[in-house]
Amino acid sequence: MMGKVSKNNSGSIPDEEWKNKLTPEQYRVLRERGTEAPFTGKYYSSKEIGVYRCAACGQELFSSETKFDSGTGWPSFTDPMNLKNIELKEDDSLGMRRTEVLCKKCGSHLGHVFDDGPRDKGGKRYCINSCSLDFKGDKK
Repeated sequence: MMGKVSKNNSGSIPDEEWKNKLTPEQYRVLRERGTEAPFTGKYYSSKEIGVYRCAACGQELFSSETKFDSGTGWPSFTDPMNLKNIELKEDDSLGMRRTEVLCKKCGSHLGHVFDDGPRDKGGKRYCINSCSLDFKGDKK
């Protein structure tokens, strides 16, 4: 575990408020920078059409149009809906060099981005924890 995310970009929200708002698993992942086990999250194999939002604050993050099956066990996306809605941060934890993906609005940990995504879509794989997301289906 890498430590709690204590601040967000719109001010500080006390840990007790996050604990009341989020499930224990969401709190562990979103606020303590944890990772859910692969192939266990509710969105890793979802094919529904819509928008994935931050489970903590509701910020729009990813469109189902950029979701793909990476075979890794986590929801994977080639691009965020808007780069202004995420923050990328170097992560040297666990003896690895990775790039962490955070919600820019509330500072919650979402997952990591890697350079092994589909080449024809830019080569990025945003590997995101299901419990970091809240899905809103398209009502067409």
